[in-house]
Amino acid sequence: MTKPLEGIKIIDFTHVQAGPACTQLLAWFGADVVKVERPGSGDVTRTQLRDIPDVDALYFTMLNSNKKSLTLDTKKPEGKEVLTKLIKESDVLVENFGPGALDRMGFSWDTIRELNPKMIVASVKGFSDGHHYDDLKVYENVAQCAGGAASTTGFWDGPPTVSAAALGDSNTGMHLAIGILTALMGRQKTGKGQRVAVSMQDSVLNLCRVKLRDQQRLDRLGYLEEYPQYPHGEFSDVVPRGGNAGGGGQPGWVLKCKGWETDPNAYIYFTIQGHAWAPICRALGKPEWIEDPHYATPQARQPHIFDIFNTIEQWLADKTKFEAVDILRKFDIPCSPVLSMKEIANDPSLRASGTITEVPHKERGTYLTVGSPIKFSDLKPEVTASPLLGEHTDEVLASLGYSNEDIARLREAQAV
Repeated sequence: MTKPLEGIKIIDFTHVQAGPACTQLLAWFGADVVKVERPGSGDVTRTQLRDIPDVDALYFTMLNSNKKSLTLDTKKPEGKEVLTKLIKESDVLVENFGPGALDRMGFSWDTIRELNPKMIVASVKGFSDGHHYDDLKVYENVAQCAGGAASTTGFWDGPPTVSAAALGDSNTGMHLAIGILTALMGRQKTGKGQRVAVSMQDSVLNLCRVKLRDQQRLDRLGYLEEYPQYPHGEFSDVVPRGGNAGGGGQPGWVLKCKGWETDPNAYIYFTIQGHAWAPICRALGKPEWIEDPHYATPQARQPHIFDIFNTIEQWLADKTKFEAVDILRKFDIPCSPVLSMKEIANDPSLRASGTITEVPHKERGTYLTVGSPIKFSDLKPEVTASPLLGEHTDEVLASLGYSNEDIARLREAQAV
């Protein structure tokens, strides 16, 4: 089967997570992604958080599947020579260097555009160009704090809290992939390349838009009726941390199930939506609540929402999280078990859909990784192992027209 991005050549100058997540997604969909790495060391995640000595870490393998690895010393003339050829024959260059790094390397935007007017240069940044923090180094949790996620996450009597989800890194990579695909579509119409940039702060904020919504409502009203602080608590002039309350206006909470005393994940998330109130009452054996004026409307329920959640917890006390969800879903009630990473890793549905997949690796054996979260009717992305450092150097050089003698010369010059 021909993959949608077959024929698109991508120079992957990224490292750690945000950029590699972007290029891995494009590689899954058929792009020819050449990861350019430093000879002898490569991407820093090859050695970070290792579980097997002297073998690429899972941090690297899970972000770099389906790619080729080319080792190149771009500080040397021979390395610049190879990179020049690669730019002339590629469609996209993706980078997450610090500001000005490509310019210092001798490959400014003007130089790249002169070499290849159709080239798309895509960049991951901490903050957008011109931002007063645009020289600040940014990592995952820094981005979550700068983008508004941390200040609105956690409980009201505790500090700001970062999420375990990679809102700053992988989320930025997904946004950049959308930008690249948009630029490629634009190039079909104009014949010209362009620069694409996504900042980590902007990407986190894009996922926090409902909190920006709430800030404006708070400014106007002085309270937020769907937050646990309403109606008995107090609001300041900023969006508060709401614990596990639903962010979309529907009251929800994490509730204990059978076994919570020993299992830290023996919980479900339970949402009380307006249209589901009657089924909830029937499921709990509380049909009298359906018409009771103290419970019948969302406004009536909010003052004693935690009393309602306590009643639901009593109903859950003799049910495991899976038993509870199996009952509740028959009533069309929005809920989910709180799944641990171990449960997700062994979930047969996720295995069958390719969301979780096992991949054979030349050195570490089989490892578990994520597959494409995007599903297609006519495409099933295949996940292949991440490359060993420099594994495809000779192959890439040969594709650029270098002879065996040239390849040997470049190796001798320690450019590759």
